[in-house]
Amino acid sequence: MPSEHSSRQYELDLEAIRSKVLLMGGVVEKQFQDAMICFRNLNEHEADRIIAADLEVNQMEVALDDACSHLIVKRQPAANDLRTVMATIKAITDLERIGDEATKIARAARTMHQRGMTPIAHEEIVRVMADTAADLLHDALDAFARLDEKQATRLILQDEIIDHEFRSVMRNVITFMMEDPRTISASLDTLWVAKAIERIGDHAKNIAEYVVYIVEGKDIRHTDYATTKQSEIS
Repeated sequence: MPSEHSSRQYELDLEAIRSKVLLMGGVVEKQFQDAMICFRNLNEHEADRIIAADLEVNQMEVALDDACSHLIVKRQPAANDLRTVMATIKAITDLERIGDEATKIARAARTMHQRGMTPIAHEEIVRVMADTAADLLHDALDAFARLDEKQATRLILQDEIIDHEFRSVMRNVITFMMEDPRTISASLDTLWVAKAIERIGDHAKNIAEYVVYIVEGKDIRHTDYATTKQSEIS
């Protein structure tokens, strides 16, 4: 009976942490969305608000890391249970870094506003790229919430779309700067924003990989697991 009680308490503690991780995910999603709106409108005051909001994300990371550490010490989880906690800790780190990238986007928007710049021709391409990354992040959090390994596997492959879009933005921006040197400053700021979006896609993909790690016990980082898995399904 004591062990059953302890196991039940562990499940409750872990579920409470997972709920807070998903809450953090929602905050980060909103931060990213607001940052992209800020970039399109070059709203300096909104940029300041987004940058200040990153403090909340940082505090959530610290609190959740502490909760996970206490859970390990108190419940001493083993095997799959420990794997779940460790993957959750990694997901928390990735969410915090997504918040950092959203802050970079807001800073770029503020800089462009202060220099009196306007978004250049690549803004639409960057917006499409951001929509792809936002969808990937949302779906990765959904897969994490439901521990849906099949959805997570599909999402891992979608990161290639964002990488391709980033390379396209980079080529276009470089061509734009060569044709009109007056656009160099605005083009570089746009490129930094595109790079931040690409990194957000990477972090979202990491969260999807943690789902596979929890469910199957396989560390698939830096492997072709997703491609192989999808080929088997097809």
